[in-house]
Amino acid sequence: MKCKITRNAAKIIKNELSKEENKELKLRVVVTHQHGDHAHYGLDLDKPGENDEVVVTDKEIEVLLDRSEPMLDGVKIDYLYFPQEGFVITNPAKGNHGDH
Repeated sequence: MKCKITRNAAKIIKNELSKEENKELKLRVVVTHQHGDHAHYGLDLDKPGENDEVVVTDKEIEVLLDRSEPMLDGVKIDYLYFPQEGFVITNPAKGNHGDH
């Protein structure tokens, strides 16, 4: 499985993971809603489960992806400051380039 994290997103994620209460946790990407040929995604901090694949990104962040969820393979995590600040998670590999 693959996961891409942009520089903006990595900065925010690393800051959160460096907090003492999160030292034992990894970033998890989840499918929050799926319809048609695309999905909506969310982020959480969690410990690996038996069905998880731990993907190490080029930003040296370990991401948990559930192997049984094909819409997670190829996700891209970005952090935008405009028009609204926050994470944007898409999956260009599955033709999902953003929310509608």
